[in-house]
Amino acid sequence: MAAQSKRIETEDGHALRIEVSGDCRRVVLAHLGSPNGGVLYDRWVDDASARDLTLVTYDRSGYGGSSPRPGRTLADCAADVRTISASLGFERCAMWGFSGGGPHALACGALLGDLVTAVATIGSPAPFDAPGLDFFEGASDEFREDVELFLADRPVWEHKGQGQRDELVAMSVDAFREDWSAGVSPGDAEVFQGPFGAWLYRAAQAGLQPGVDGWLEDNVASLSPWGFDVASISVPVKVWHGVDDTFVPAGHGRWLASTIPGAKAELREGDGHLRVMAERIGDVHEWIAQYV
Repeated sequence: MAAQSKRIETEDGHALRIEVSGDCRRVVLAHLGSPNGGVLYDRWVDDASARDLTLVTYDRSGYGGSSPRPGRTLADCAADVRTISASLGFERCAMWGFSGGGPHALACGALLGDLVTAVATIGSPAPFDAPGLDFFEGASDEFREDVELFLADRPVWEHKGQGQRDELVAMSVDAFREDWSAGVSPGDAEVFQGPFGAWLYRAAQAGLQPGVDGWLEDNVASLSPWGFDVASISVPVKVWHGVDDTFVPAGHGRWLASTIPGAKAELREGDGHLRVMAERIGDVHEWIAQYV
């Protein structure tokens, strides 16, 4: 079933663009990465449909067709998900979060226990202030330098982000594949050259077309206090993280798995940041389907 786009409004007057593929009986809500608009990948939709699951996603504030919300925290996404559930008419859902979407899925697991039945994360970062975590161990120099600039000089960091957004929007898909696959794991480099790389390009273009707000808001929220404690999550959680991930170091996944009560984990050698999402979404859906 092809995904359908819908525009809704929150109680405080913010617009949200959502995508839905299915009849909303057994809902899995997907929080996509940064900088991605809420664009569902065909292979995810096909796998969900085969399991009688409805996939729902949305543009986070500032991306695509959703209004910017400067100063938003990760915890603020819970109100958006509550609005989406009321609009589509479902009273329970499971969810997964990929990369920068992982913390948003965890926020909903912590704050919406009456609505959210289970959470999966794939390549998710941990909190910047996570106790006992070396946040930069295994990270690329680019990752470290970006965070250090954010902490040292916010206006310069924002100006740099605007430039990166402008460059990305101007890129062809081939230039995107080449630029974003530099220095990544061999598996991720391969994934960039295939259909998933083309989807990533489309999702980034869709998210950033109106401006840089969503990307900046995502990064600020991720590097600021999250507004909830992951140790308070009581719904089932499973953490997928590639041992060879160069975007978000595997230590982040290990920390989440060891800190969230009862969390299960799958950390595979040979997996980078993208392989689960590109090739093994069925593993995630198989696990999560038992809770919806």
